[in-house]
Amino acid sequence: MKSEKASLKNIAEALNVSVSTVSRALKNHPDINDDTCKRVQEYARKVHYRPNVLALGLKHQRSMTIGVVVPEIVHHFFSSIISGIEDLAYGEGYRVMICQSNEDYLREVMNVQALMDHRVDGMLVSISKSTLDHQHFVDLANHGVPLVFMDRACNDLVSDKVLTNDYEGARMVVRHLLKRGCRNILHLAGPQHLCVGRERQEGYIQALNDYGLTHREDFVIRCDTPSKVESRKNKILGKAENIDGIFCVNDFTAAAVMRLLQDNGYDIPGQVAVAGFGDDPLASMVRPTLTTVEQRGYDMGKTAARMLLNRLSGDTIDEDTPQTKVFPAFLKVRESG
Repeated sequence: MKSEKASLKNIAEALNVSVSTVSRALKNHPDINDDTCKRVQEYARKVHYRPNVLALGLKHQRSMTIGVVVPEIVHHFFSSIISGIEDLAYGEGYRVMICQSNEDYLREVMNVQALMDHRVDGMLVSISKSTLDHQHFVDLANHGVPLVFMDRACNDLVSDKVLTNDYEGARMVVRHLLKRGCRNILHLAGPQHLCVGRERQEGYIQALNDYGLTHREDFVIRCDTPSKVESRKNKILGKAENIDGIFCVNDFTAAAVMRLLQDNGYDIPGQVAVAGFGDDPLASMVRPTLTTVEQRGYDMGKTAARMLLNRLSGDTIDEDTPQTKVFPAFLKVRESG
């Protein structure tokens, strides 16, 4: 005989509390004291309680599902963002559908369409490097689907955003290189149509200006992946004799250029100091360990998810005004510079 599924009412009757108390305790609502939350959650686990997602969706006219589109799931920063999103969303009774664009515009468009076809209630997106046309995001807005951009935002669309202070982070790390004596700093830059690439380059330029130095156009090379370091190695090595520092747009590029320099007889940081951006676990594994800028991926994911759920529930302070949350960047000084 099929056993009856545990319900909120069952739990409430067993613990002699109200159904609303059970519902709030399962979500760690601040109005419910810790002892009650613990008692309810332990009993819910004991009886294998699972929320009725279909019923919740019918009640609120929602699918109780949010979509996530990121460039790479295996990237530590984006996986941290996803962890933050999932921890908050599942705690609020939402499911999460995750798609990976693999830095491909057409795949991103298909991901967005697939999530729309599955009737997600809202989306959290970090756009791909190759995305220049943002019509698929405009279509989302026209269909009334709430959208929050994370890290890489679309500036052509008015929407909620959760970002890192890329400009100040870049300025901070380049000023650090300047304080240690570097004066000829090469920048391996990201795509300038992306806000992260543009603002990190602007931070680099401002740090030089802070020290009375003018940046040289030939000291900026579009190079933001290890494969591009390999394809541009002759250009980078051609600059090596005339530089004493390198600021890379991300840690993967920094690790690759360190390896290139070391293989060609350069001492790091003795001859050339190197710094990255992101504080990927790789930064503490390479030798010398990498000076970089820390990003708070997990916290950004939780904040983006909360922002989206507030939109869905109508809890946003000003529904007509997009919200932007900017996380500060933190300098992590290590051995490379």
